Amino acid sequence: MYFRHKNTVTTDNNMNEIKVINTIKDIREQVKSWKQDGLSVGFVPTMGFLHEGHKSLIDRAVAENDRVVVSVFVNPMQFSPSEDLATYPRDLNADQALCKAAQANVIFHPTPEEMYPEGFCSFVDMDAVTKELCGKSRSSHFRGVCTVVAKLFNIVMPTKAYFGQKDAQQLAVIRRMVIDLSMDIEIVACPISREADGLARSSRNTYLSPSERQAALVLSRAIFLSEQLVKAGERSAPTLIAAMRDVISAEPLAKIDYIEVMDADCIKRTEELNGNVLVAIAVFIGTTRLIDNFTITL
Repeated sequence: MYFRHKNTVTTDNNMNEIKVINTIKDIREQVKSWKQDGLSVGFVPTMGFLHEGHKSLIDRAVAENDRVVVSVFVNPMQFSPSEDLATYPRDLNADQALCKAAQANVIFHPTPEEMYPEGFCSFVDMDAVTKELCGKSRSSHFRGVCTVVAKLFNIVMPTKAYFGQKDAQQLAVIRRMVIDLSMDIEIVACPISREADGLARSSRNTYLSPSERQAALVLSRAIFLSEQLVKAGERSAPTLIAAMRDVISAEPLAKIDYIEVMDADCIKRTEELNGNVLVAIAVFIGTTRLIDNFTITL
């Protein structure tokens, strides 16, 4: 049954006017009023449990736009039945605090019923860009990503939308979707945010035990080694893959999902590095699947 919160806009007095808007109607009205005043709108879509990586996206959005909307929505459509939807970390109070610190203006926090009302049956499917990397082992993932991002873009209608390069395939997919569907939105890619020891920031890092957290550093070590080899002149994809495999395989807690060298624009494998290149890995540390990558233009 289609569901709406009774209180669609809430303001926590301790959050200095950080609004939390729960309905499509109210976020549209808010953005419409900004645009009527000639203001630009930046948008940072997230699944919440925000960390410094998200804050770096919000900081850039704030710097480049008059107003900023951050969505916090754990999208059930992009989780398979075997994945961690029920246990995915959530903390809206902490998300509000981070958005306040970053000087965002509004959090859009809809329910699944608000985003996917009874009878929902429209989806955004993409082909070539979603077949490899994460799409290979998570067949329904990008259908869920594309559908929810397309909905969010239609709801918020931002001037610019901000995505991290850690999810490099997602970034390529969204860029392609925006082109193919003629969306009037600028997609801004932001660098990977890392912990002091090199681990790429991710909400899933909280799943790691202390020993797994240490083992997870094998991802960044493999990526940094590969990047050094490319900058030193290596152009053979099999050579890079072998070097990264050696590093990761030396860690007992690590299980490789994939190690790939791709054309960064169309997400197709390449044997020789040329043009825009994506070097990407996915590794299970215990039961937690982590990703990392780097991109380079040659």
